[in-house]
Amino acid sequence: MTFLQPHDRVLLTGDSVTDWGRDRTDPTSLGHGYAGIVAALAGARRPDLDLTFLNRGVGGDTSAMLRARWDQDAVALAPTVVSILIGINDTWRRYDAGTATSTDDYEDNLRAVVGTVDRLVLIEPFVVPVTAAQHAWREDLDPRIAVVRRVAAERRAVLVPADGLFAAAAARTGAETWASDGVHPTPAGHGLLAEAWLAAVGLA
Repeated sequence: MTFLQPHDRVLLTGDSVTDWGRDRTDPTSLGHGYAGIVAALAGARRPDLDLTFLNRGVGGDTSAMLRARWDQDAVALAPTVVSILIGINDTWRRYDAGTATSTDDYEDNLRAVVGTVDRLVLIEPFVVPVTAAQHAWREDLDPRIAVVRRVAAERRAVLVPADGLFAAAAARTGAETWASDGVHPTPAGHGLLAEAWLAAVGLA
């Protein structure tokens, strides 16, 4: 039996990596990143499940911003499965704007939103450094990844180990193949993430 069940409403949410071109005037728009690929391949591989996918990623969101809109963009949609990718902007804003979010605050925000979810997919935030400065981000990002892993274990959630996945891929070909700026996936990067998501939920 797969993690996904017949007639599930699957909400994918987070920041720009999930948002990725969705039309916010169209509530059914999935964008053209990993969220859309996941929906397309899940539908092709298991049409019998009759799944509905929703995308509510918002570019630039931090964990606090996701928490602030959770009732409207998650609870009100009555999803049966929720997939969350959030955290890279909590790190990025420290380095480009001097706005820090502590690991404790990040964990508090994440726990506040996952507390409303029965079946949960957590995707690790990730960076694939393409500049020397981005290597320093690990100090800030690694503790957030540890939070995601810990919460996933406690909640028996599906964990998509995206940070290691992208690191391994970058070691083979170079970072720019997968994320041209180190954060936002290329088309290949979105494909890599979508395949990992599908494998994690049993639809590889």
